[in-house]
Amino acid sequence: MNTPTHTPVMLEECLDVLAPVVSAPNSVVVDGTLGLGGHSEAILNRFANVTLVGIDRDTVAIRLANERLAAFGPRFVAVHTTYDHISDALATIHRTTADGILLDLGISSMQIDESDRGFAYAFDAPLDMRMDQTTGQTAADILREYDEGELIRIFRDFGEEKLAPRYARAIVAERREHPIVHSEQLVRILNDATPYALKNAGHPAKRVFQALRIEVNGELSILRKAIDNALSALAVGGRLLVLSYHSLEDRIVKVAFAAASTSTAPHSLPVVPVALRAGYRLVFSGARTAGVDEISRNSRAASVKFRAIERLDTAA
Repeated sequence: MNTPTHTPVMLEECLDVLAPVVSAPNSVVVDGTLGLGGHSEAILNRFANVTLVGIDRDTVAIRLANERLAAFGPRFVAVHTTYDHISDALATIHRTTADGILLDLGISSMQIDESDRGFAYAFDAPLDMRMDQTTGQTAADILREYDEGELIRIFRDFGEEKLAPRYARAIVAERREHPIVHSEQLVRILNDATPYALKNAGHPAKRVFQALRIEVNGELSILRKAIDNALSALAVGGRLLVLSYHSLEDRIVKVAFAAASTSTAPHSLPVVPVALRAGYRLVFSGARTAGVDEISRNSRAASVKFRAIERLDTAA
């Protein structure tokens, strides 16, 4: 396998948002989605006082990032786990809080480029789709075991696919004759089940493959836990940065950030008790997006939504 490459999305914006909170000696940053280490490498280069803990569930990513970042010595520590286990990862460097946490969500470019793992509908490969290939069910397992109703649910909920019932029926009919184990088979089934009038309305496999990947990896349930755990793991003044790439992810982040940055006190109170104060503030309003120049260089940036939140000292 050729060594894959990765262009970090909104890199300068991420570094600028981290800069005010990682200036102190012995600052700690957690990169919860290490991947090939593009964001991590830039953080370690920019901030010489930072120790970085990189988390990834993909053992291949851990190996490649360790090779890439070996020159930073003990300033870089890789942990093989899912990014909702932030406290466990921090414990490996004997810390309980982080000054900065970065989550770059979704599938990594490395996983898309690895044509033998079934993530991409453009390549014929076994329908695996596990980010951590050491555990869990595969996409082929789901296509074999889920009933029609369950398939409809994941295609609708995780792929926002309007043709979910039609595609689920076609899959169930096909698997009675042949097991569906390769991406080329699934693409053919979806193409055949797509009405002619919709043939040019985007690739019919895009949303179904997304839905299967999210289900295989439990992405949204892990994200909900990860946001809560990351907020809890922030030091006072620390910042959580999240890059999301589709509406399902961004909606979870937006709701969690809104709740964390809103006081629960009645508006009529002249003084807000500590227990009712908002524990966090939005670093900037809403979500930022990539500029035209970046999108022209890196198509993955076209759909990104960047949000950031900071932990407050509510007792101050």
